[in-house]
This record gives sequence, C-alpha cells and structure tokens, in this order.
Amino acid sequence: MSIFSTVFRLLAAATSIYMLLCIVRIFLTWFPTRMIGRPAELVERVTDPYLLLWKRIPLLQAGNVDFSPIAALAALSGVSRIFSVASYGALTLGVALSLLLEVVWAPVSFLLGFFIVLLVARIVAYAARWNSLHPVWRSIDAMINPVLFSIKRLIYKNRIVNYMQGLITCALALLGTRVILGLVFSLIINLLQKI
Repeated sequence: MSIFSTVFRLLAAATSIYMLLCIVRIFLTWFPTRMIGRPAELVERVTDPYLLLWKRIPLLQAGNVDFSPIAALAALSGVSRIFSVASYGALTLGVALSLLLEVVWAPVSFLLGFFIVLLVARIVAYAARWNSLHPVWRSIDAMINPVLFSIKRLIYKNRIVNYMQGLITCALALLGTRVILGLVFSLIINLLQKI
C-alpha cells in the first residue's frame, strides 16, 4: 500500500466522519442546544460554518423548507467517494468529473422528485375537494407555490390559468425535466468514465 493510498483513505474516512457530525448537527436543530450541553455546542462549532455556506444558496430554500442540508451532505458524500476511488489508484480526470456530476445530480434529482410528489398529492387533494385550508395543504402550498408560479409564468406568460391546470402543467414540466436531465447526466457520466 502506497503512502498516497493511505492518505486518500484517511481523507475519505475523515470526510465520512465529518458527514456524520453534520447529520448529528441537523438532528440537533430539532432540540434546544442548552438541553444537550457541551457536546452539542462542540458539534455546532465544527459543522455550522460548512452548513451555513449551503444555507446561503436561495435555490435551496422553498417556502419554509430548507433543502441546503441535502446539498451539503451530497457534496461531502461526493468528496468522500473521490477520496475513496483515489485510494485504489483508479482516479482519472474522467472518473473525478463523473463523480462530481453525480454529486450535482443527486440533490437535483431528489428535489425534482420531491416537488413532483407534492404536486401530485396537491392535484389529488384538489380533485377530491379536500379542505384546502387544512394546515397540511397550506404547508404544501407554501412549498410548491414559488415553483408553481415560476413555471406558470414561464409557460403561460401573462395568461391566467386555473389552479388545477397550473398544478398539472407544473407536475408534467418537472417530470419531463427530471427525465431529460436524468438521461443527459447519465450519458455524460458514462462518457466521462471512459476517458
């Protein structure tokens, strides 16, 4: 085993440990820090600078929901995989670029899928005439409305469309985007791995 292999394995392990600390920190946000004490403060001090970098990206905020932890963990996972592959001496420029693309695609794919599920749930609730003022639907509306209005504005320009038509259009647009991007990313990743 070469020294580079050992260094890359140590870096992969350190990245994985840091990722676990970030997961712990994310769960700790559900509780008051004072309740847990000094260990929580230590985890907070170590992980907050990194997690706050991702929190500043507006694209990762939807209503009251913050998706920045998903992106932050995906990035750490990708870095850990790069170090792990490098430890076996199999890291080429193509493999590194394909791993970086996988890191980008994983949270994008998740977010698209998440919004598609919320839109389909909202379509079913609206078609079934369930109480739209229920707190669950109001929370879902708060998450999907920024995306819904953006897509409606893009597709319909200034025309007025009813809510159901907007929901269906948005769900289909996101589904199409997810399928097309999935194919494009998959093709590019496969091509890069052959370099």
